[in-house]
Amino acid sequence: MSLTIRPASRDDAALILRFVTELAIYERAEHEVKTDAAGIEASLFAKDASASALICERDGQPIGYAVYFFNYSTWLGRNGLYLEDLYVTPEARGTGAGKALLKHLARLAVSRGCGRFEWSVLDWNEPAIRFYEALGARPQEEWTTYRLAGDALRALAEQA
Repeated sequence: MSLTIRPASRDDAALILRFVTELAIYERAEHEVKTDAAGIEASLFAKDASASALICERDGQPIGYAVYFFNYSTWLGRNGLYLEDLYVTPEARGTGAGKALLKHLARLAVSRGCGRFEWSVLDWNEPAIRFYEALGARPQEEWTTYRLAGDALRALAEQA
């Protein structure tokens, strides 16, 4: 079995959308996927795209992906790498694909001088939590994520 990780390309937009949808189904949020392959292509592969994607293949067959971007820490005065999505197909879990993707991203973060490598996980996703903690990751329990989206986002933007 040969695992390969490569940068995603425009030709992968439909594949990434399929993986995004599979991840959303697993996370019980399929109804929240509002994009299509054209949206993936436009947002990940535009000249000024702020996010990037990786494809993980086993023996030439795609089995997973990761989407990430660089953020910034004022406390560190350095960039960080934020993992937006990590997904490995159910039949490929336990083969080292998830760890390979995380190692690839950790190396990228270190090579770019990042002070942090962060991501979020649903509090009920015990298999993922155990996996991440086995790698040495620790939850940041003192922080709560807030989100403005849809009507609430537009309402704030439109306030005088």
